[in-house]
Amino acid sequence: MVDDACDVDSNRIHLLDEATISKIAAGEVIERPASAVKELLDNSIDAGATEIKVEIEGSGVKRISIRDNGCGMSHADASMAFKKHATSKLSSIDDLETVRTLGFRGEALSSMAAVAKVTLITRRSRDVAGTKVTAGSDGVESLTEVGAPVGTTVDVADLFHSTPARRKYLKSSRTELAHITEVLTNYAIAHPNISFTLLNEGKVVLRSPATNNMFDNIVHIHGAEVARSLMPVVWENDLVKISGYISKPELSRSGSDLQSFYINGRSISSKAISNAIRLGYYTLLPKGRYPAAFLNLEIDPRIMDVNVHPRKTEVRLSHEKEIMDAVASAVDSA
Repeated sequence: MVDDACDVDSNRIHLLDEATISKIAAGEVIERPASAVKELLDNSIDAGATEIKVEIEGSGVKRISIRDNGCGMSHADASMAFKKHATSKLSSIDDLETVRTLGFRGEALSSMAAVAKVTLITRRSRDVAGTKVTAGSDGVESLTEVGAPVGTTVDVADLFHSTPARRKYLKSSRTELAHITEVLTNYAIAHPNISFTLLNEGKVVLRSPATNNMFDNIVHIHGAEVARSLMPVVWENDLVKISGYISKPELSRSGSDLQSFYINGRSISSKAISNAIRLGYYTLLPKGRYPAAFLNLEIDPRIMDVNVHPRKTEVRLSHEKEIMDAVASAVDSA
């Protein structure tokens, strides 16, 4: 008896339709509401915004709205913004070696439109009228001129309506809000020159004014008790320039929730940096305890790869051992 899976008379390999391809690809970029918030924040910061306001409803599934006062887009650029891999930040693969913008893949808006209903309103200061674009899983649905302030507003509604399996596996509203708040917190610390506001169901969750000083933003977000225990970190060698703050050993946690790491202003996840920090403390920290740490590493883009994953939270480094040794030394000397 031949198993159906091995039926040689059945042609089983076929091309997926474009809508299915788009939804699968979108799942890599937009994993949860916080992923959409992160991608839109990247665009706002790259546009030179100094004020960013985020509003969410229904833990970000019902609605996400992000408004900035950045440079805005021309009508022509706005009409291209929802096309896959349309970006103003790269021209060729060679540009990846020197990219300093937070976004660069040209996937964010097209990925959101594949799984949500998206409206973009934008205007440059030189333009009399703004541009409004609405898009969904079938692409751009309308493109019109509208009155609008300078900057860009993106409204994402009914997230994952076309991928119910993804929506089914989202966590509780409280958990999804916590993920969004964490994203905003990390960005506010990394970019103290920008004011960030987060509202959930119309209520302020986070308000971080522009201070031009990382320490002041840490105080504002994490409180005076944490701030009092912090020590400045300044370290530089031929490979890396390290700046930020770490806590005295007596302020430690059972988890790494008070650790935020950045490379060239990009918020990243890095067990390697966390481990290097622990090495810098030597025996001053009990096993299983984590210090508070807010560190930015300035590294030549040519010795790093930010194109590891669509979410852009992982970075590969050449000379990683030497750079992590520098992190440990910076902590030890603080």
